[in-house]
Amino acid sequence: MAEEEVKLYGTWRSPYSRRVEIALKLKGVQHKYYEEDLTNKSPALLKYNPVHKKIPVLVHGEKVIAESHVILEYIDETWKGYNILPKDPCEKAKARFWARFIDEKCIPALKKACASIAEEREKAVEEACELLQLLEDELKHKKYFGGDCIGLVDIVANFISHWLKVVQEVVGVELLTIKKFPRLCEWSEHFVCHHAVKDCLPPKEKLLAVFHSHYGSATTSKC
Repeated sequence: MAEEEVKLYGTWRSPYSRRVEIALKLKGVQHKYYEEDLTNKSPALLKYNPVHKKIPVLVHGEKVIAESHVILEYIDETWKGYNILPKDPCEKAKARFWARFIDEKCIPALKKACASIAEEREKAVEEACELLQLLEDELKHKKYFGGDCIGLVDIVANFISHWLKVVQEVVGVELLTIKKFPRLCEWSEHFVCHHAVKDCLPPKEKLLAVFHSHYGSATTSKC
């Protein structure tokens, strides 16, 4: 029986799209990638995700799955071998908790800290650093949040390991620094150098151009 075709609709600069690519690579799943122009969304994207009209969208045969967290869990349950989520129910629940924490708390706070104007920035940076400290404490002395291997939380934290470094360089905000968060910085280096991750990350030069256009210049602020 022939394997069902796997298609991924995303954008090159989206950490949410790249999460799915990393998961597929960890699982060894061959797929076709379709680059979307979010200013002129394709009929296929609008057909497959008529509710939110957003990327990423995974199409597996006749099955359509949207939203990165949902897609990651689908990939983990559909293709065996590498475990993205722990098998233990308690550890699985913890991984889901921290993944949601990153998406619902950390990433919005980090973006706010980078986008805030001068008089608001100090407080925004302080709040973002408080959240990064929680991740630093959770990481403890593990190589990855998933232990010895990349797991759900690591994949969801891809924004912190790659995109955040570029953004803070552009706007001059010091958020993720080795002095303040040594374990997170070490984790970041391990993560971006992993064979399944490094080829799934957008080139720094292209991100720099995008973020220079988006954020412009800013004054330096430290946490």
